[in-house]
Amino acid sequence: MRSAEMSGVVSCRVPGKINLDLSVGPVREDGYHELSTVFHAVSVYDRVTVQLADRWSVHVSGPYADRVPTDDTNLALVAARTLARRRPRGLRLSPVRIDIDKQIPVAGGMAGGSADAAGALVACRELWGLDHVENDLLEEIAAGLGSDVPFLLHGGTAIGSGRGEQVTPVLARGELHWVLWAGEGLGLSTPAVYAECDRLRAEQGRRVDPPQPSGELMTALRRMDPEAVAEHLHNDLQEAAVSLRPILAEVLEVGLDLGARAGIVSGSGPTVAFLVGTQAQAIDLSVGLAANGPKGDILRAVGPAAGAALVQWRASAPPPGPQLPGPVPG
Repeated sequence: MRSAEMSGVVSCRVPGKINLDLSVGPVREDGYHELSTVFHAVSVYDRVTVQLADRWSVHVSGPYADRVPTDDTNLALVAARTLARRRPRGLRLSPVRIDIDKQIPVAGGMAGGSADAAGALVACRELWGLDHVENDLLEEIAAGLGSDVPFLLHGGTAIGSGRGEQVTPVLARGELHWVLWAGEGLGLSTPAVYAECDRLRAEQGRRVDPPQPSGELMTALRRMDPEAVAEHLHNDLQEAAVSLRPILAEVLEVGLDLGARAGIVSGSGPTVAFLVGTQAQAIDLSVGLAANGPKGDILRAVGPAAGAALVQWRASAPPPGPQLPGPVPG
């Protein structure tokens, strides 16, 4: 057998995401809901580091480490093993040790697990020297791991369709400033939130139409106009998330009273994202939320952020040229 591995350590930085628009359609035959969403990567990052080892393992540090599994269910570990299985016949690959510095809130609607999976794919491809794994194949593997993983390879701002795994870049210029509130111990499971959304719709007799992206939001994003973007933020899952965690209604009210241009539950929640106009306003809102809002972690972020990117090599040979999907134009 031949080996393509480089010795050393490879690190990858990968962002979290929020959803600027999330329209949830009817349930498909495969059990997933048809979605139309606008992903927006923000500057809250996990760092995924991989190195060759005698056995597969994952180790987690950082403020949310105690909420991340370190067994075979860890999505970064699943990603690494999946990539290894797609190697050419006759190529031997060593197991890896994965270290995750966990800065993205867990079970918060910011795709932290998916981010780690995307980071593991990019870092392991580099560590193992898998030059044959083209971006299309990496994205195919990512789509099989979860709906948000393909987007986090790219970052930026993009439309997600299907169950979210079909990603189309959005051309956007400029940046948006965000304040994120992540409640301690309020984690929500994505299946539970979708189930609650279905229950509320059935209870209210609501008709569910095929989802479509918002043309008004697309226009606002082309200019990255905070006022216009604020007007068109939308999340079909927000009502369900608030139903399961009523404290989110209080968080949204406090943030808006303190001057946020808009507030929205991110994805399936419970992280709440507040849009402001400037960095100074983000600082003011952070201070106000800490003093007047429910207890929670408060983070400031800017978007769009670039997707999974290599940030460190310690190897016996210099790193090859860039092999990653580039950031979405922004």
